[in-house]
Amino acid sequence: MSGDTAAESSTGQGLDEEPQRERTRAYIGSFTSAGGRGITAAAVDPGTGALTVLGATDAVVDPSYLALASGGRLLYAVSETDAGAVAAFDTSDAVPRLLGEPVQVGGASPTHLALASGYAVTANYGSGSVSVLPLHPRDGSPQTLSCVLEHRGGGPDKDRQESPHAHQVQPDPTGRWVLSVDLGSDSVRICTLIGTGALSVHEETALRPGSGPRHLAFHPRGSHVYVVNELAPTLTVCGWDAVTGALTPLDEVALLPEGAQGPSYGSEAVVAPDGRFLWVANRGHDSISVFTLSPDGASAVLRTTVPCGGHWPRDLALDPTGRRLYAANERSGDVSWFDVDPETGVPRLTGSVAAPAASCVVFG
Repeated sequence: MSGDTAAESSTGQGLDEEPQRERTRAYIGSFTSAGGRGITAAAVDPGTGALTVLGATDAVVDPSYLALASGGRLLYAVSETDAGAVAAFDTSDAVPRLLGEPVQVGGASPTHLALASGYAVTANYGSGSVSVLPLHPRDGSPQTLSCVLEHRGGGPDKDRQESPHAHQVQPDPTGRWVLSVDLGSDSVRICTLIGTGALSVHEETALRPGSGPRHLAFHPRGSHVYVVNELAPTLTVCGWDAVTGALTPLDEVALLPEGAQGPSYGSEAVVAPDGRFLWVANRGHDSISVFTLSPDGASAVLRTTVPCGGHWPRDLALDPTGRRLYAANERSGDVSWFDVDPETGVPRLTGSVAAPAASCVVFG
């Protein structure tokens, strides 16, 4: 099933010129170097969740990860290149419009960014660092970087962990802390972001050597954190103390059922708004793992896996209602959507749209 029913463009011009904020939009990041369109904008059908492509812009090379500012008027993208950059887009029209030139992050191959206290923070996989760029108070455009925090260390996997590889940055729910997940050093760094735009490491939490942590997600209560390990592949359940900034590993559970065949690499975790379920995307196994969380969030039990609707799911996202789950399938070049059973948390595939080299999807 395909929701790709509207004409598309890679020149930044969309055919649907209705005011964008009248309906929910989805924005799909992709690798232009692998045939992606850049950033694709799509309308979201409120009844079915189907995506209808409005157009695309390739103004930035390899915009592999996206983040929307509060209110959805500004969209930020990393440029996952050796030079590494962040760009801002105005979403007032059907297709995002680039605001000024992308700003270099002082690190290689940024794979993730987050917005925190008036700054854009990036995780730079290639250089194993985290960068901070102030956002202009008037228009939100990124300014010259204020800090580059270099990670240190490595792990036992000589092919993947010869050096640090920062893969994600994520503010905690209080906004007091910024956590950076490093696949290369098997650790999560808890940092403070001070008023000058500098990051300072408060604590570094070691995870199991060779696990290769990639991404994390917070429980809605803010008391627990779930870390997806790419190299294991497992999920590490951690306690989180927002007062002291302490991350404490509690348990590590498999992402796949016993006996699952072939290599698989966890990519992204999403937690249900009510904290009952957690979903993890698995590349290679090409599935979505469904976990049931305990009422306090301290334990996760794998209930089942379902096909992701494509190949190599790099990202998962919930729509604003929390009733539908979307998977960005990089190698099959599509975004699939699922209705989530409110009783079991099990997603049911209901459609997909073509999105070459898809890497990320966000809603606003």
